[in-house]
Amino acid sequence: MLKLELQSLNVAFDASNDKNKKLEEKLKAVAVARSLEDVAVDKEGINEKIFDTKQKINDFVREIDKCIELLR
Repeated sequence: MLKLELQSLNVAFDASNDKNKKLEEKLKAVAVARSLEDVAVDKEGINEKIFDTKQKINDFVREIDKCIELLR
């Protein structure tokens, strides 16, 4: 009797684990979909960030060039 109950609980546990894994996969898919929606909406913001980042890189390059000149 106890063996049958244990077997029944193991089957239920396995089914719950499978369902949990499927739900986690769906959650990941939804997260990716939402992030893609945000990217489509925020293209202007992204372009601004890219421009700002390029400017910062250029500023760093100028500073490095100045430092190299001072070392000569």
